[in-house]
This record gives sequence, structure tokens and C-alpha cells, in this order.
Amino acid sequence: MRSFRCRVCENELFFGNSRCVACGTRLGFSRAERAIVPVDDDGRYVDHHGGRWWVCANVRLSGCTWVTTTQGGTCEACALTRTRPADGDGVGMAQLPAAESAKRHLVVELDSLGLPVVGRDEDPVGGLCFDMLSSVEENVVIGHADGVITIDLAESDDARRERVRVELGEPYRTMLGHLRHEVGHYLQYRLVTEGERLERCRELFGDETADYQAEIDRHYSEGPPEDWEDRYITTYATMHPFEDFAETFAHYLHISDTVDTAAAQGLVTIDPSAFSSFRDLVLGVWVPLSVALNQINRSMGKDDLYPFVIPEPVLDKLDFVASLATQGAGSGV
Repeated sequence: MRSFRCRVCENELFFGNSRCVACGTRLGFSRAERAIVPVDDDGRYVDHHGGRWWVCANVRLSGCTWVTTTQGGTCEACALTRTRPADGDGVGMAQLPAAESAKRHLVVELDSLGLPVVGRDEDPVGGLCFDMLSSVEENVVIGHADGVITIDLAESDDARRERVRVELGEPYRTMLGHLRHEVGHYLQYRLVTEGERLERCRELFGDETADYQAEIDRHYSEGPPEDWEDRYITTYATMHPFEDFAETFAHYLHISDTVDTAAAQGLVTIDPSAFSSFRDLVLGVWVPLSVALNQINRSMGKDDLYPFVIPEPVLDKLDFVASLATQGAGSGV
């Protein structure tokens, strides 16, 4: 999460800001420029080429400040949401902004890494879309199927999410973490389909054609293998090769984003893009940085920021998922 500068007064801005607190300028986010831009009282932004953009129509619905080329229209990030709660669902609508904010973070992160975000407008059959569902009146299962990511908006509730985390014995559980995991399923579905890439994926993660339901049943009846810490990043990753891939991909995004943020804030002096492999970045920057961050959290009486250990086989897995990116670490926000 990099900071920006107000183009009017040079005050520091942060991703998601809708107004500069120093000069009062109204703001929008330009996906095309990867920048926070000033907009007028009508929500209009004129770019360097004379192109006209307007703040997303969902600014009041979900707090979206992204700009779009259509006045009164929705932005590219909001267009990815296929389903949301009904207007009369007060609980679901109150939970929607947090989920949409995390989704916008995810989209910018994927853009920065050069990973594809192909919506249903481009690919009606297998394009990416999100069903943001309220579990007020129905059971919602978080998951991915053929490009459709389903999110339970109740996960926006900190108290509920923490209760579930403790019940399941998880070391980490956030809305952004859910989205990173599920988009890992989507990118495996899109990018790991044939040839040497598929063969290498199977070498690292296992045969993804293994019966999924049978593996779920095995996992919940027997638990993870005793030596899981030697080969996996989490116990959930031991369930099935699909889950191992998604968990590893989520950690790739966790690490990439945090290292990039730390570099932008001056917490690390080494340029992340200087590393020739993700493995080297993990060993050279992430491991010492995460230890330091964990110690800082402990000094505040909080749990570790990154409560995970990365064994050697997981370094190989992280290297593989990082290879799916076309632009390396890039310049995220």
C-alpha cells in the first residue's frame, strides 16, 4: 500500500482517499495511471490527453472512488461484481464496502504484477466475476468455480471473523486473504492448463485431478499429515493440490505486497525488483523483515503479523506461482 501525493498541494495521500485533508481537493483513483487524481465538484477528471473521466457511480454505495469513462457509470473494478445484496438487506449492504475495498486492492495488485483480470464482458464463460453474498438469510460458502468467486460478506465483521478463525484453528483470516486465495484458484484455472507449466505444477503441488470431495473428507476426518510443516505453508494447503496452489498463491501476494510497501516506506533499503527469483526475495528480504515485524507486534502485545514458517519445498512452490506474473514485482500501491 504505497502512498501518493496530491497533484494540487503535494500533501501525502493514501489508497482509497476521496478528499485531500490539506487542500480539500476531491479525489479519484485512475486505474489507467495507477494514481490518485484530482476531480472537480462534478466528479470529473481530465487526463493529460484531454480524456474525460468521472468518479464511479458506486461512490456512495461502496465508497468506490475509481474513475470511469462513462458519466454516471461504474468503474472496471465494480463491474466485476456480478451479485450484491438487495438494497433492503441492511446488514449485507453495510458489510459490502469492506469487501469491495479489499477487491479493489486485489485488482490493483494483480495489475501491478502483470496478472490477467479478464472480466465477464470479455469472456462471458470463464471471465472473472464476484458474487458478494449476504449470509443473513442463506448459507454462503466462500469459493471459486469457473471464474466466479463467491464471498460471504459476513467475513467483513471483525468479531465474527475472529470467532471463526479461532474455531478453525487458523493463524490468519482476513477479507483480503480470502480474495487472494480465491483468485489463486482463478489464475490456476486460467494460466495452468497444459504443457510444461502444467507438468511442473503437478510435480510441486500434486495431481489436481484427484477427487476433490474425497480429499476434503479425508482432511476433515484424519487431519493434516504429521510432517505437513516440512512441505506446506498451512494445514489447509494439505487438503488438495488445488488448495495447496491457492494457499501458496495467497502467500505470494501477501509477501509481494508487504515487501513492496516496506520498500516504499523506507523500511527496507534493497530494491525488491533487484532479485532474480522470488525465492531469493523471500530469503533475502521477507524472512528478516517478517521476523522484525513479528517482534514489533509482540512489543505491542499483539499476535505475530506473519505467523508462518516457509520450508524449502514451499520456496519452490512460491517461485512457480511468481513465474505466472509477466512483469515481476512491478509498482503496486
